[in-house]
Amino acid sequence: MPAVTADTLTLTRVPAAGLGDVERPVRSVTTAPSGFEGEGFPVRRAFAGVEPRDLDPFIHMDQMGEVEYAPGEPKGTSWHPHRGFETVTYIMDGTFLHQDSHGGGGVIQDGATQWMTAGGGILHIETPPEELVLSGGLFHGIQLWVNLPAKDKFTPPAYQNLEGSQVTLLASEDGGSLLRVIAGDIGGVRGPGSTHTPISLVHASITPGAQLSMPWRADFNALVYVLAGHGTVGVEGRPIRTGQLAVLGKGDRLTVAAARQQDARHPALEVLLLGGEPIREPVAQYGPFVMNTREELVQAVEDYQSGRLGVIPDGALMPHTSR
Repeated sequence: MPAVTADTLTLTRVPAAGLGDVERPVRSVTTAPSGFEGEGFPVRRAFAGVEPRDLDPFIHMDQMGEVEYAPGEPKGTSWHPHRGFETVTYIMDGTFLHQDSHGGGGVIQDGATQWMTAGGGILHIETPPEELVLSGGLFHGIQLWVNLPAKDKFTPPAYQNLEGSQVTLLASEDGGSLLRVIAGDIGGVRGPGSTHTPISLVHASITPGAQLSMPWRADFNALVYVLAGHGTVGVEGRPIRTGQLAVLGKGDRLTVAAARQQDARHPALEVLLLGGEPIREPVAQYGPFVMNTREELVQAVEDYQSGRLGVIPDGALMPHTSR
């Protein structure tokens, strides 16, 4: 699974716990239900059943796969609109192609992240390339929706392409965990992602029997989602496994540990660590639009239908099928 690896012995290590640090307790653990998105690719709905106030500033997250496609099976999305938030697509296995109506686009693979600010409105598509559709193969990624505050809802659309090689790499204090910092500040070290809403996004691989203890901004919420494997979260050792999300309470440090035995397919515990500064504003959502009021949603639909959110460019990328 991990597309970007490194020898943790050579990396900068996160700061050890200090006097007065407060460990974040586990408030809840939920299990993501499975479903389908776009043209029919399998997802886990990571935030299902969690109170929106515990997720703020995050709106939605899908774990896409992990799935081994047969030839002809890979699927993506067709062209669709967004307004009022940012989409973050992180690909660990497989390849996605992206194009949007604002001129952004590229290939997302090998630990790369596509960061798209929908802002006032945009159309985009994400789809596997023809060769992957024809050959099949392993596919695994996540898509996260990050809310924008009211003052930024209509900011101009923007696009960031963050290659896997640009991700900031850190090691845990004991060297048993590799941290890929995509966005945010961890112990004074920043990831490459530029965000309107202050957040942290980290993919950590924790070797069997190792424990990751790391600083976390006290003014951020804290979420731990298991991509693969099993272990515990919090100093209380709450069990957690693939497809589960832990919501943590207040504090300035978090702990995740890997069980001593992992399955052969996933030799380490793979987790996403997410947190952000809560926006604390009303949220009105209708499909791909995230606004503050119902009236703004009605306007978003009207603007989309009238073409004011953008148009599909000439010669645009389209979903490839084997039929």
